[in-house]
Amino acid sequence: MSAKQYIDENRQKFLDELIDLLRIPSVSADSKFKDDVHRAADFVKSSLEKAGIDKAEICETAGYPIVYGEKIIDPSLPTVLVYGHYDVQPPDPYELWDSPPFEPVIKNDKIYARGACDDKGQMFMHVKAFETMMATDSLSCNIKFMIEGEEEVGSDNLGIFVKNNKEKLAADVILVSDTAMISLDTPSITTGLRGLSYLEVEVVGPNRDLHSGVYGGAVANPINVLCEMIESLKDENNHITIPGFYDNVQELTEEERKAINKAAFDLEAYKKDLDINDVNGEKGYTSIERTGIRPSLDVNGIWGGYIGEGAKTVLPSKANAKISMRLVPNQSSEEITKLFSDHFKRIAPDSVKVKVTPHHGGEPAVTPIDSVAYAAASDAFEEAWGKRPIPTRDGGSIPIVALFKEELGLDTLLMGFGLDSDAIHSPNEHYGVTNYFKGIETISLFYKHFAKLSK
Repeated sequence: MSAKQYIDENRQKFLDELIDLLRIPSVSADSKFKDDVHRAADFVKSSLEKAGIDKAEICETAGYPIVYGEKIIDPSLPTVLVYGHYDVQPPDPYELWDSPPFEPVIKNDKIYARGACDDKGQMFMHVKAFETMMATDSLSCNIKFMIEGEEEVGSDNLGIFVKNNKEKLAADVILVSDTAMISLDTPSITTGLRGLSYLEVEVVGPNRDLHSGVYGGAVANPINVLCEMIESLKDENNHITIPGFYDNVQELTEEERKAINKAAFDLEAYKKDLDINDVNGEKGYTSIERTGIRPSLDVNGIWGGYIGEGAKTVLPSKANAKISMRLVPNQSSEEITKLFSDHFKRIAPDSVKVKVTPHHGGEPAVTPIDSVAYAAASDAFEEAWGKRPIPTRDGGSIPIVALFKEELGLDTLLMGFGLDSDAIHSPNEHYGVTNYFKGIETISLFYKHFAKLSK
């Protein structure tokens, strides 16, 4: 039986098992879901064992556990290390979901649930591809799994685990599915990721909330000040104004920029999908360039004062915001975090006090397209989809890609099967059923081509 036949015969089983995993609310950012995060780890371990793994274990960390598994069929054959994560983003705001985030539903060939695409659906494809290869006696490489539960909160303990387990994690390439491709009609492979600096800022004014009539106009309002400070972080061309921010940005040649813009992109469809009248970003760059090769700065959340029902005429004591900066090659998350912190404190007026708290960060990464692994992935896509994939750069961040290169000396192959329209990190996140099964098939084919090209 071929891999494709096995996948076709087990479609409902593969779908039901993914739905069972999606029902587990493994939100790593919220401690009230702690037991559920551990339950998701147990589910992944059990799934690997049922698929035919020789050795599976729950590796405890100072935070949430890492699920490790391996199947070594022949030490002389190449080894693939699969990375993924079983934790998910908080589903808030719940009221914006058309169906409960942890009660998966299938509509229009899409699975709607938190984690459907990021990353449970994509991670689970690898478990099912492994099961498929075992069941059809077609596994042609050694395989290792490292599935963590803290990716959505910065992977704080993954680095420690990697550093302490280099021999255990020895491999020839790392395989990850946690990115998107251009479309179902145009497969692609991500060859670059932006880095990340994520911070929280606090602006404090008076020592208590004040009556806005008695004090308004005489005492600085922290919300007003915070908004003014944030507004000053970009100029009229959407260029970030932090001194030194662009000093190490890797500028692409005109030829490289033309190549990136060859990827299929329909601006009108993009605007229609987002229900916006126009796009916005750094002047002089296309939307593809703005999200792939240029850094960015965005406010992810802002709060302060009274936001309950009705009116309360209050001049708040403090205001807060969460801010993320996406970074490009040659930018350092540590350096950018310091540049931001110093600048934000420097521009604060004397009427308020400012506190900047770094949360987590990660380094940008570019993966080679002249490797055996990339060639094998291209061949796998061509066999499964009937066309060669296009190399693209992704606007998101997977900080561990740079970590893997530094600690294990391994390049990461980013074979993502999501779509930009899958609403990851948003209400009504979803993942295409077709993407799920096509991904399982393509991943299975990757091992065949990787073993053949590695000889």
